[in-house]
Amino acid sequence: MTLRGRLAVVALRLWGPGGERAWARRARFVPEAAAGRGLAAAGAEKGRRGGGCQNQIGRTLGARRARQPGRPAWWARFRESLEPSGGRRPISSSAGVSSVLGSGGSREKAQLSLQDVADLIRARACQRVVVMAGAGISTPSGIPDFRSLGSGWYSNLQEYSVPYPEAIFELSYFFHNPKPFLSWAKQLYPGKYRPNIIHYFLRLLHDKGQVLRLYTQNIDGLERASGIPASKLVEAHGSFATASCTTCHRAAPGEGFWADVMEDRVPHCSVCGGVTKPDIVFFGEQLPERFLLHVVDFPMADLLLTLGSSLQVEPFASLTEAVRSSVPRLLMNKDVVGPWARCPRSKDVVQVGDLVRSVEKLVALLGWTEELKALVQRETGKLGGLDG
Repeated sequence: MTLRGRLAVVALRLWGPGGERAWARRARFVPEAAAGRGLAAAGAEKGRRGGGCQNQIGRTLGARRARQPGRPAWWARFRESLEPSGGRRPISSSAGVSSVLGSGGSREKAQLSLQDVADLIRARACQRVVVMAGAGISTPSGIPDFRSLGSGWYSNLQEYSVPYPEAIFELSYFFHNPKPFLSWAKQLYPGKYRPNIIHYFLRLLHDKGQVLRLYTQNIDGLERASGIPASKLVEAHGSFATASCTTCHRAAPGEGFWADVMEDRVPHCSVCGGVTKPDIVFFGEQLPERFLLHVVDFPMADLLLTLGSSLQVEPFASLTEAVRSSVPRLLMNKDVVGPWARCPRSKDVVQVGDLVRSVEKLVALLGWTEELKALVQRETGKLGGLDG
């Protein structure tokens, strides 16, 4: 079994196909061969499976494969486990979807548009959407991104007296002098910022049962604050929601940690006396174990939605290449970046410009404008105020 295949098995054993812990699910099997075959198909069968959204139009193809001679008994159960929650079945091919995918899925449209992506989502032809989110989705909430010249964090860290901007996020420098990072961290105190319309669009997409997973580079926790459950999130670079000791690795009480930070004190572990820090990933640290889910999620995705990222930080950036070549990839960003700039695919779609306006345009094409407004009003009411 290849390395990617073994990682897929580990991820499936830990969380199961839907992201819940495997032992909490009713089905008590580990689809090792299915995981291995899915990952092999992502490379060896590129472009031959006619995957992407086509695989979601009706259950006929899946049922036929499950009944093929030689399939083990668990294969049908594995296919069933990939169905959307609540027993909903993908709809049969409509005229709109056929116009995007080709008649019967046999012909491919040369170039997709934002309208085409909206048609696929609205028709529920894409029900395993993987989202990749960067700092750009939080800037409308008032949080700067990292790399924008003049306004980004890296352009405004001189006041913390660090030798170079990235040093504030390096583990070795933190051990040498944690005060610059902790002073900066005060600006991201949990609850200071609130989700915006982009977060709530992703929440609405989740509420409709179409999000397989949301991978975020953000450490601000606004995806959680918008109501997206933790089981659907992979916070690739960690979060300010929790803190741990850098020596004994015990979890630190959040209230005590932030009380120290806000009073400009270096927080220490109550057990061993080591310095505590938020559970965000510094340069030089490993990504969270949950990040391994990508080896299962991306080969299963039927739409990749990437928003507000410069795609300059690895290994997160390379995930854009992990979906099958037949899967539509939509980039919504202020610039064309990553594979959309270097080596675009036939089913790539780019929406460049202000991210809020781009999301509002997609929402309008989906016919969800009033529904999204109602969600924002309801959720911001719970938070006790209005978003920007």
